[in-house]
Amino acid sequence: MNVRDSEHMIAELNTKESYELTQNLSEADLIIINTCSVREKPVAKLFSEIGVFNKQKKKGAKIGVAGCTASHLGEEIIKRAPTVDFVLGARNVSKITEVLDKKHAVEVSTGFDESTYAFGEYRSNPFKAMVNISIGCDKSCTFCIVPATRGEEISIPSELIVQEITKAVGTGAKEVMLLGQNVNNYGRRFSSSEESCNFTQLLQKISKIEGLERIRFTSPHPLHMDDAFLEEFASNPKICKQIHVPLQSGSSSILKAMKRGYSKEWFLNRCEKIRSLSPDTAISTDIIVGFPGESDADFEDTMDVLERVRFEQMFSFKYSPRPHTEAARFSNQIDDTIASERLTRLQKKHTEILNEVMDAQMNTIHQVYFDELKSNGRVAGRSSDGKLFFMRGSEEFLGKIVEVRVIQTSRGALEGVPL
Repeated sequence: MNVRDSEHMIAELNTKESYELTQNLSEADLIIINTCSVREKPVAKLFSEIGVFNKQKKKGAKIGVAGCTASHLGEEIIKRAPTVDFVLGARNVSKITEVLDKKHAVEVSTGFDESTYAFGEYRSNPFKAMVNISIGCDKSCTFCIVPATRGEEISIPSELIVQEITKAVGTGAKEVMLLGQNVNNYGRRFSSSEESCNFTQLLQKISKIEGLERIRFTSPHPLHMDDAFLEEFASNPKICKQIHVPLQSGSSSILKAMKRGYSKEWFLNRCEKIRSLSPDTAISTDIIVGFPGESDADFEDTMDVLERVRFEQMFSFKYSPRPHTEAARFSNQIDDTIASERLTRLQKKHTEILNEVMDAQMNTIHQVYFDELKSNGRVAGRSSDGKLFFMRGSEEFLGKIVEVRVIQTSRGALEGVPL
């Protein structure tokens, strides 16, 4: 989502202000740091980055801070780092050209509605497109700062989504990634009360776009994985067979404390449903260890889910108290040493699972969409189930779906040859 926000800012600056991208810091007239605040570490890094850029930038160059950290710190950023010229919140991306020439401008309203704003065209990869289908989040997970930085959830009109994807396909994209904090809660709220469309219906509309061959989305929420959605996911040939199902914890009691809205049993049921409908689907997840009150038994529940589902990708972190969140005020915080030990054990087990999963890919055949040229005479792309592939080749393979046989495996990627 941050990458797409960055693309939107670049598009606005290209079309309205005649800015162009540069890879050379000494040439830059404008430096924008687009931030995340989900965990504490990136926030701490922000101010050191500002200091580095301030020393290296050319005279007169501006520095702007955008994104979620901008939303939650606002004016404090300028107080702590007066060299910052403007602060632009995650819900205010369309205002980038308005704040450029206002010294110390701060635009961080989370109530601002960009759901019907038509951004300019810019994609960092011409062969695939990222498209927002909703902004904000209506969940109240006790560990998460996102609702405080991105505001309430609003769905983007389906007509605008179809138009944006159609335009991208017309300029070479065969794959789209649909973005939203809870994509499968699409349709909960629109700026106009006239629209009525849920996520399953949106997928069906997008599937009719001629020339679009692959549909991905992130991130769905386990709570909204009803049978109709999972059946559409499994049966629609344009939908890639990779799905992110954020677990967060395998313990029903911890999930309740997190206010996730589902239980361990529901999560396992949904994963079993996915695998029964589409056995080759790759399931990925997010896991937090050391959430306040997490007992040894709670952690064992998480390990149990890991071993039963065998996630092909896992983003795992120690719990990080965030401002504006309920869990930061909980009295039963977990000792960092215990949390670190649990994270190490979790990641070690997942590495074992991943090694087995990837080793089993030897000599298998996949349909791979190549979209990136590498410097060493190779191209890179992904299979329908999201596995990263490398293959010897040149521009001739870019933008094409190629049948590939695996000739070498590793934990992170597969090497293939065309059939």
